[in-house]
Amino acid sequence: DEELLKSIQATVVRVEGDCEQLSYVTGSLQDDHRQHQKDIEALFRSLEGLEKKADKEDLLLLKVDKAALGSKVSCAHFDASMESLEERLRELLRRVSGQEQRWQEAQQRFSDALDSKLDRLELGPFQKQLEDTWAKIIKDLKDELSVEIDDAAGIKQQLLVPYKCLSCDRHLNMQVPG
Repeated sequence: DEELLKSIQATVVRVEGDCEQLSYVTGSLQDDHRQHQKDIEALFRSLEGLEKKADKEDLLLLKVDKAALGSKVSCAHFDASMESLEERLRELLRRVSGQEQRWQEAQQRFSDALDSKLDRLELGPFQKQLEDTWAKIIKDLKDELSVEIDDAAGIKQQLLVPYKCLSCDRHLNMQVPG
């Protein structure tokens, strides 16, 4: 019985030592857990601060983007306008070159007809007149292509110069109707 009692006492002493050791480890784990919990809370607070700051920066960037967007032209609209302009310029160039080719043909026909009917002394002034006329026509055509058209809402004065737009009161260069 004494041996059994001694073995039970030894076991109780071991269990008490193990309990003390477990108590120490548990206390250490609780301290570590509290420290980790504080660190996690600090991380959450800093994360919330960063989210607020990021939201403010995103909002500011969004406002800047919206403001810049108003002054931008869409690529599709710009490309379509440029293609339309390029097509019109090609058409005008084709017309001018067609006119020039017809002028050259007409000049050649006149030259051939005049060579057979008139002498060289009479051809000089006529040729000079034709060339001057052709140069004037080409210049007028080019001037007409480069003229900017004023589209106004209306004009204040019907027949007196200078004309003014009814909506914005700017001066206009217009021909008198009729």
